[in-house]
Amino acid sequence: MRIRTRPRTLARTSPRTRVTAPVAAVSALLVLTGCGAADMTRQASPFANAQGAKTVTLSVQSWVGAQSNVAVAQYLLEHELGYRVDTVQVDEVPAWDALSQGRVDAILEDWGHPDQEQRYVEDKKTIAPGGGLGVTGHIGWYVPTYFARQHPDVTDWRNLDKYADRFRTAESGGKGQLMDGSPSYVTNDKALVANLKLDYRVVFAGSEAAQITQMRQFAKEKKPFLTYWYTPQWLFEKVPMTEVKLPPYKEGCDADPKKITCAYPKTPLQKYLNADFAKNGGKAAAFLKNFTWSTEDQNEVSLMIANEKMSAQEAAATWARGHRETWKAWIPE
Repeated sequence: MRIRTRPRTLARTSPRTRVTAPVAAVSALLVLTGCGAADMTRQASPFANAQGAKTVTLSVQSWVGAQSNVAVAQYLLEHELGYRVDTVQVDEVPAWDALSQGRVDAILEDWGHPDQEQRYVEDKKTIAPGGGLGVTGHIGWYVPTYFARQHPDVTDWRNLDKYADRFRTAESGGKGQLMDGSPSYVTNDKALVANLKLDYRVVFAGSEAAQITQMRQFAKEKKPFLTYWYTPQWLFEKVPMTEVKLPPYKEGCDADPKKITCAYPKTPLQKYLNADFAKNGGKAAAFLKNFTWSTEDQNEVSLMIANEKMSAQEAAATWARGHRETWKAWIPE
């Protein structure tokens, strides 16, 4: 996942490797991994916005689901449409600046940044909507299912303080630990803990990869934990988790980040293109607008990358070989 800055608010106010073909060797740029995202907004791809060049530059976030999107898009752009593709890893909000300025051509998984949409899509018109990804995202608080089965009432936020001592760690300072990933993610958790008056402290693991490592270690030892997590995410296949019910989400309940007391919404994930690229990007732009797949498709590729330790190149090629009927509809005439 998700790095999710993911998470300020996911809702609109009306609601995370590269595949390298022989023609696409750009070794000077960052090699992407599932760890923390580097802020690359000061580094433009040598191919971004190149006039007359059959090239595409994709922004990739550091969570593995976003890497899966990019890996498959890159593979098909290169092998089916003959483009040279480059990727640049950028944190979520800075990626909007890079996209607006043409340093990247597309973002393939955005979890909702209404302030950026207003600024760049509505006001400046330097970014154009690229349509839905086909995947619905949701952030929440989760406990391991083995603990929820032993203590069913833990899945109601009003009972969390009863178990605070069970979730305490050396880092949580005498309170229960609510484990988050990176401070750059979209997260309301500090406000939620304060406003719901819970005896917990938000502790950041630092990245999706570090968070996964901690959760898998807890699960191996059958220890309880409370964590910020999100769907879609392949880890649910390896560490079953049950969501804690927060106060229900209602339209506008997250409008003021300091006053939030509600759950995260379910968010249809969106794609965005540089406006000039959307207009003049030819078949590449058309392909990226057409790129729409399911949560199951994304998780299939993510599992190959993160759990089976396949390279993104191998995972994308494997998925493409088995899903021609899905992706051939994305290829423009």
